[in-house]
This record gives sequence, structure tokens and C-alpha cells, in this order.
Amino acid sequence: MVIVFILLAFLGVVYGVGGLIANLVSRKNYEDYQAQQNRRGNPPQVFDFPATKITAIASAVVLFCFILFSVFIVKIDGQSVGVVITPTGVSQTPVHTGWRIIMPWWDVHPMDKTVWVYTCAKGTSEGNKKNEDAIWAPTSEGIKMGFDISASWKIDANQAPWIYQNVTPQDGNDESRYLWLEEQVIRTKLKSCLALVVSEYTPIQVYSSKRQEIQDKVLKKMKVELASWRVILDQVDVREVYYDPDYEAEIKNKKVQEQKALTLIEVTKQIQEQYTQSKLQKEIVIQTAEGDAQALKIKGDAIRQNPGVIQLNWIEKWDGQLPTYMMGGNANMTMMMPIK
Repeated sequence: MVIVFILLAFLGVVYGVGGLIANLVSRKNYEDYQAQQNRRGNPPQVFDFPATKITAIASAVVLFCFILFSVFIVKIDGQSVGVVITPTGVSQTPVHTGWRIIMPWWDVHPMDKTVWVYTCAKGTSEGNKKNEDAIWAPTSEGIKMGFDISASWKIDANQAPWIYQNVTPQDGNDESRYLWLEEQVIRTKLKSCLALVVSEYTPIQVYSSKRQEIQDKVLKKMKVELASWRVILDQVDVREVYYDPDYEAEIKNKKVQEQKALTLIEVTKQIQEQYTQSKLQKEIVIQTAEGDAQALKIKGDAIRQNPGVIQLNWIEKWDGQLPTYMMGGNANMTMMMPIK
């Protein structure tokens, strides 16, 4: 927008100065023509561009103001913070978002203050590195576990001059300053803090119940570690946890053996239950047989002691009809004979 106003003011100056010169030249030519005694040809044309003097002065003033504005005013956008370099060195007071008055002999270097995300991941397409880059840390049992982890960070805008002075870009590109911070500071602190925290937990805790707690502890430690580098850590995310391949195979084998053991225990219980049931059934049969034998013994003793019981029993069961058979024989042989 400033450039547009400068261009319009410049055109106004051109119009005013050009029109003023054209008016003066055309009047001079006409006056010369009037002064001639023997006039020949048509009189020269007299130009009369309107408001040339006022336009020229006003446009010149506006042009001067905008040039002065463009020289002394610097715009810092919302995603940046400015570092001022003066003839005496780097100013420790950063320039924040907005229009700022800066001396023409000073230089303002904008620095990105937005959030960056650095990711270490096992997958080659997920992390900042093209190769596998998961962080491996030992647990309290000495078993190493892998982590996909991300750290969201940004520079402290109020400390931008310190970062500008102490972190030098590797190839002159300002972005490489941030890449250096990620590789040499963020990544290093992630590895050390994660190792310290994970060493307090068992593999099962790390994999399941304590993941949020581990994440919070790593964030807390990282904030302390990064404070000396004037870096603000917003968030740490433990995205995935991996077992060591050998340990994972051992766990799977252990689970299979446990499942087999549980199956054998269940089969044993079933066999024991069947044995108990058969034993109970046997005892029932024995008890029943013993009961029947005892009843027969009692009945036999009663008959021997009272022979008339049999006749009484016949009489009670007789239906009033004469028998068609009769018992006969000696003491060693009994026969049933039909009665005609």
C-alpha cells in the first residue's frame, strides 16, 4: 500500500512539474510570436494545465513524507519478532509485531516465533528424519522400549536477540538456526529426559497404565532443561510405545505357555470334578445296597421269629379269587401245580 501511495505521489510531481514547464514554454513561444513584426504562419498553441504548481508542491510533500516513512518505519508481522542490529552491536530489546520507528542506519532481522514440532518416530515417513528414529530407553527391569515422541516448541520472543547472537545458522539461512536447535538441543534433551523418567517404571507400566504420567514428567523435565536455551516447550506427546523385538517374542511365548497352563488346570479341574461325581455315585450305590441288605435282614429275622407274618401278608394281598396254582413239595423242592 505504501508503494502505491509513493507511486501516485511521484506521478503527481511529474504532472505538476511537467505541466508547469509546458505552460511556461507555451507562453514564452506565444509572447515571442506576438513580438514579431512580420508574423508568419499560425500562432503557437498555448498550454494551460490546471493546478500544476499546487499539484507539484502537494505531491512533492506527500512523496517526501512517504519516503521518510518507508525509511524510518519497519513493519513486523504477527508471526515474527525483530532483532535490531545497530552500529554498536545487537540490541537486547526485541521489536514486536506492528509498525515500528527504526533508524535508517539500523538493520532489523525478523525471527520466526511460531510453534515448531519435532518428532522422533519408528516409521520413516512420520519423523523429522528419513530413517527410523524412535528413541529407545531402558525400564526399571533393564528392558529397552522404543518411543514415538513429539515435542512442540518455540523460541522465547523476548529472548530473540540472545538466540540470534548465540545460535549461528549453518548455511546463512535463518531456518537452519531452528534446525540446529531441534537436532542439538530438542532431540538431545528428549533422549536424556525420557531415559531418566522411563527408568522408574516397569515395561508393563510403560506400555499401558503409566503412559500419561511418563509424558507429564518428561514435559516438566524438558521445560527446565530448555530454559537455558531460551526455548519454550508447549507440549510433549508420547505417540506410540514399542517392545524390543526379542522381548516381545519372549512375552508372546510366555503368554502361550500361560494359556497352555491355564488350559491344563481347567482340564484337571474337570477330571477332578468327574472323579468326585463318580465317587459320590459309587458311595450312593453302596449306601443304597447296604440299606437294602439291612432291610432284607430285618425282614428275614422278623419272618423267622413270626412265621404267621407270611400268611398275614397273603391275606392282606388276596383279591378274593381262588388261586389257580398251589405250592407243593418237600423241604428241598417246591412246585407250583395247577388246580382244576
